[in-house]
This record gives sequence, C-alpha cells and structure tokens, in this order.
Amino acid sequence: MDLQTLKHILDAEDIDPIAYSLDGGMPFEAYVLERRAGHWVVFYSEHGLRTGETEFEAEGDACSYLLELLLRDSTTRRKR
Repeated sequence: MDLQTLKHILDAEDIDPIAYSLDGGMPFEAYVLERRAGHWVVFYSEHGLRTGETEFEAEGDACSYLLELLLRDSTTRRKR
C-alpha cells in the first residue's frame, strides 16, 4: 500500500480528514504519518506531544499501521 491507496481507502471508509495527516506535522489531536530520512513514522499528535510513535522502514507497513489505528478508533469517522 502507498499513500495514494491509503487516502483512497480512508475516503471510502468515511474517515474524517481532520483525524489524520499524511504530510507529517503536529496537527491538533490527529494521527500522523511522517516521512523521515530513510524511514516512516506514525504517531498521535496531541497538545504538541507525539504519543505512540512507531517507526517503519517501508511505506506500506506504515500505511497499513495507520489504517489499522484509524479504523479501530470510532472517533475518526465523519460526523453526519
């Protein structure tokens, strides 16, 4: 899986775009996928802190892990 495929799946699963960032950074209360030199990092950004930071060598592994986190968290769905 790559970032483009992940984005497509997140849209299909009705995951709210404010619940995540695929571009790194420190958004307010969101899951983050960040590319660093030679590896990928997934973490939860909250009040300027990174929690649950996990590193991956492969983009696909990082994307799969983020997808799993977002699907398990019922608060990430779009509100209707």
